[in-house]
Amino acid sequence: MPSSPRSTGTTSASISLAWNASTDNSGTVKDYRVYEGSAVVATVTGTAATISGLAASTTHTYTVTARDAANNESAKSASVTATTQAGGGGGTPVAANGQLRVCGTKLCNTNGKQIQLRGMSTHGLQWYRQCVTTGSLTALATDWKADVVRLSTYVQEGGYETNPRAFTDLAHTLIEQVSAQGMYVIVDWHMLTPGDPNYNLARARTFFTEIAQRHAARPNILYEIANEPSGVSWSTIKGYAEQIIPVIRAQDPDGIVLVGTRAWSSLGVSEGASETEVTGNPVNASNIMYTFHFYAASHGTEYLNTLSRAADRIPMFVTEFGTQNYAGEDANDFAMSQRYLDLMASKKISWVNWNFSDDNRSGAVFKTGTCTAGGPWTGTAPLKEAGVWIRDRIRTADDF
Repeated sequence: MPSSPRSTGTTSASISLAWNASTDNSGTVKDYRVYEGSAVVATVTGTAATISGLAASTTHTYTVTARDAANNESAKSASVTATTQAGGGGGTPVAANGQLRVCGTKLCNTNGKQIQLRGMSTHGLQWYRQCVTTGSLTALATDWKADVVRLSTYVQEGGYETNPRAFTDLAHTLIEQVSAQGMYVIVDWHMLTPGDPNYNLARARTFFTEIAQRHAARPNILYEIANEPSGVSWSTIKGYAEQIIPVIRAQDPDGIVLVGTRAWSSLGVSEGASETEVTGNPVNASNIMYTFHFYAASHGTEYLNTLSRAADRIPMFVTEFGTQNYAGEDANDFAMSQRYLDLMASKKISWVNWNFSDDNRSGAVFKTGTCTAGGPWTGTAPLKEAGVWIRDRIRTADDF
């Protein structure tokens, strides 16, 4: 039987709970059930849950049971009572959805509801740190109404390898700032050149051990362990993932891990392969998703159809896309971009757009000089054409 149930936090729409682990006679617990009265309000594999969708200023009493592999259920724990905060509305994305998990081929919230996250990726933090501030993140959360931010820690190109301590500390700071806004955060290990993720294996072990250890208690962290592998086989990428995932799991057993795919995360298409190499030989781990990147002016129907087929077989997350060509520049192809967005909405594929900076390229959402000037961050005036377009589509949020 679980012991010491307690409330670890409340919002106007949610109550977060934790309890001490239980073991059955064989030492194995399959999952825990959280009850309000006789109703099961959450089923989780860990020792924490967030109950969302509650009314403001209401009091709730919960008990917890444990189940083993044979579905034998323990007696109920002692009860814990908590009251939601005053206010109203659904609150932030994290308050509404809590700890995410992979269910089948979909991303689900703490209550098992299939959801789609929409948000933005930073540019390389070694170049555009000035674009990621309290002001810009507040605008992203409240004006853009984004659900998720991807923090791009480049490994090479003047990034992590030049000063591991400084870039790890920067990641910690930005994770805390994004979390304070109630958004989910993707910690992106932005390996690009060289394309073999094993080149940075030791660095990745060090980085993700500390990140996962520091932030394991947060319900909003996703770990993207290899941005865009290229020039190597899927089996090589899979082997890398099966070495890094246990490093994260040792610190954070519940966080979702995002695994890059072959040929710049195109599921192999950009190197003449297809999604079948992944669907036929998946990574040996649970609670993971596979990434797909596209740039609409370069990646047409073949890529779109590949994503569609893959999403029916394996959990997919588009952690980077642009409305321009593969370099994130030149003319926008909004028609093709909308075809992708329509597909992703229909199949609940979460997405993150590249990029939240004022780079001179058309794919950077802010006009050049915006970040240097410290804003303004809200509205459409500081945005390029692509920024106006993507902000409008982020604001049409999923139904949480």
